[in-house]
Amino acid sequence: MKVEREILVALAGNPNSGKTTIFNNLTGARQHVGNWPGVTVEKKEGTLRWGGYLLRVVDLPGTYSLSAHSIDELIARNFVVEERPDVVVDIVDASNLERNLYLALQFMELEARLVIALNMMDVAESRGFRIDVQGLEKFLGVPVVPTVATKKIGMEELIRAIIAVASGDEKIGVQINYGEEIEAELRKIEDLIRKEPSLSKYPSRWLALKLLEGDQEVWKLFEGGEG
Repeated sequence: MKVEREILVALAGNPNSGKTTIFNNLTGARQHVGNWPGVTVEKKEGTLRWGGYLLRVVDLPGTYSLSAHSIDELIARNFVVEERPDVVVDIVDASNLERNLYLALQFMELEARLVIALNMMDVAESRGFRIDVQGLEKFLGVPVVPTVATKKIGMEELIRAIIAVASGDEKIGVQINYGEEIEAELRKIEDLIRKEPSLSKYPSRWLALKLLEGDQEVWKLFEGGEG
């Protein structure tokens, strides 16, 4: 089959969200393992051919956030910022939504093209949770696909969502409003950031947020870290 287009997919999620199982479901034996550059953290990549598309799937380290407090967080964040994958699939534990959606919101701040795999739906249901998937999808502004990775449920729907997002031109995902005072400061910082050509590859709003948070890795960009 002739490949029409290659799609770079970053697979992300909290530890124990079922990310590895979904990675294995998508790529099967078509995967290889190495290390991320400069560190001993394992890097897994795999491929999937589907309807004329070649999906190159990169399994990012499991993280709870993208705040660069650990090497795993920094690897995940840098990959999304530097490589700009066509789609980020965030594996969310449906039985622990509040904790897991924090990472999803951070990907939105990074302006990633996001698909949420709402995994462990069977566990959530066994605990009496009833999730309004369509309501969640509308609220977040990104596709939400229910999955049960251990039973390979929802994998085809997930693949179709990945291809749909990668093929679309529209901007998706909500922009979080942090309140009038913070938003005013963000706009001021963004105006300064836009005057620096060397920072153009980074989302200006995301940089502004990280500066307000005191993110040391981002501060380095303003101290000559970009060369």
